[in-house]
Amino acid sequence: DAVADVARGSSLAVGGFGLSGIPWFLIDALLDQGADDLTVVSNNCGVDGAGLGLLLEARRISRVVASYIGTNKEFGRQFLAGELHVELTPQGTLAERMRAGGAGIGAFYTPTGVGTLVADGGLPWRYHPDGSIAVASPPKEVRAFGGTDMVLEEGITTDVSLVRAAVADRSGNLRFHASARNFNPDVAMCGRLTVVEAEQVVEVGEIAPEDVHVAGIFVHRIVELTPEQAARKSVEQATTRPRPEED
Repeated sequence: DAVADVARGSSLAVGGFGLSGIPWFLIDALLDQGADDLTVVSNNCGVDGAGLGLLLEARRISRVVASYIGTNKEFGRQFLAGELHVELTPQGTLAERMRAGGAGIGAFYTPTGVGTLVADGGLPWRYHPDGSIAVASPPKEVRAFGGTDMVLEEGITTDVSLVRAAVADRSGNLRFHASARNFNPDVAMCGRLTVVEAEQVVEVGEIAPEDVHVAGIFVHRIVELTPEQAARKSVEQATTRPRPEED
């Protein structure tokens, strides 16, 4: 029900970094719902077989604004085959573009990307099947502030934002846990409709004011997860080392 009115061709901002803090069940619900030709703004597009990677594999995404392709082989394949429009954006710039959009700021200047294709234009956005560039990024305005060149970046707003929170109260105030905070606050701000899946829902006042990471004014819908759903937190890449030998 929370994503039932997401229309074909909608733009979505989706929280998470890799698989950390992604809205697992809202993505699954959107997969079942059937909307396609989606534009997705997210740090990355999930991994093969999980997260946004499921929407990608089902050919439901036509355009992605992200920071990196990562280990998602299908993401890379679709991009290089000319099947997907991909706008790669510096990670901090992407976060600030969403935060700015949510704060009502149309654009801002940053030194990140000056002297590269990010500012000069020519970054491949879409390929032809033969590998030639079909669509490239345009040049952006560059101005000097305090003797430092900076490039103009536009704020991002989307039709819908999908977010995963550790705790939400019934007014929509949100708290995130540890590294799952990542892009989620910025994503929650930039959606004209923000939908949250919460591991725990509490009464208003149970989240201390200093612990509120996103104010409830940005949140429109909350889905309370079951304990079993809340425990679903897959690890993208496990790095281990041998335990030290005991004396």
